[in-house]
Amino acid sequence: MAPAAVDLNRKTTNAKKKAYVTFLAGNGDYIKGVVGLAKGLRKVNSGYPLVVAVLPDVPVEHRRILEAQGCIVREIALVYPPESQTEFAMAYYVINYSKLRIWEFVEYDKMIYLDGDIQVFDNIDHLFDLPDGYFYAVMDCFCEKTWSHTPQYKMGYCQQSPEKVQWPVEMGPKPSLFFNAGMFVFEPSINTYHHLLNTLRVTPPTPFAEQDFLNMYFKDIYKPLPMIYNLVLAMLWRHPENVDLEQVKVVHYCAAGSKPWRYTGVEENMQREDIKMLVKRWWDIYNDKSLDYKNPNNDNGNVYVNVNVNMAAAHVTTAGNNGEMVLPSAFTDPKVAVCAPSAA
Repeated sequence: MAPAAVDLNRKTTNAKKKAYVTFLAGNGDYIKGVVGLAKGLRKVNSGYPLVVAVLPDVPVEHRRILEAQGCIVREIALVYPPESQTEFAMAYYVINYSKLRIWEFVEYDKMIYLDGDIQVFDNIDHLFDLPDGYFYAVMDCFCEKTWSHTPQYKMGYCQQSPEKVQWPVEMGPKPSLFFNAGMFVFEPSINTYHHLLNTLRVTPPTPFAEQDFLNMYFKDIYKPLPMIYNLVLAMLWRHPENVDLEQVKVVHYCAAGSKPWRYTGVEENMQREDIKMLVKRWWDIYNDKSLDYKNPNNDNGNVYVNVNVNMAAAHVTTAGNNGEMVLPSAFTDPKVAVCAPSAA
């Protein structure tokens, strides 16, 4: 049975502390994505800060760029899965297990996680008002070649259009709904944090790394969100009948070749007009100097830190490349260093 629908038309007036959170590792150009995300949240007038969980290998210069954009920068330690011979769908996925440490951010009652290759084009603050006790995310698509190791891909079954290819009775129960872990709503908890890490120690790694793990761990409390809250770009050519771009609030630039700051248009599907449009929309936000963070305590309204973010981030590219819901529209202590809401 599909998870029950939830009505977001209700109003809440609680004073719980909330924040967006993303993850950054290394000294490569992914910092551009995080800067773009910070500016995107300001453009839609989000009322909540953006916390950036950074691994120790994120250089000081990059942290300063993020702080200049109003971000709360918080260092976390690496989390490794058990030793195994697993081949991850992408080699870098192994570091994504470190995202589990965001459950330790218990100074916040509720958080919305967003990957650094995501852009927010409409305000989604209302997702913080979802009922407590559940894990919220958007269902994934099984149609791309990265899923070729799965029975779903091999038989042509996808939960996005389950009526097209039925799940065979002889294969047993239909698989649990599977979410994309690039965006999710969760509640930090020390108990959950420790249980996640203890469970990870006895769970063999799988090709989609922490995404597979989170799906396994939260399957009993998972509630699907509509696709407008995490449009995986492959949906545009795999399930176009399910996509209304005018309604989409969050775009996930996770398809091969779609990262706006690396976009060349040479990869498959990257010359589509809708892809070009979405890449341009990302750049329009990234290049908009009016969206740079302004210190609310600075009377003259100057940018908080005198950093030319576009030039600094451009230089970074040379450093290395290393059932839906019903909605109305061993651990080191982390070092705290925080993207703030619009201060215009």
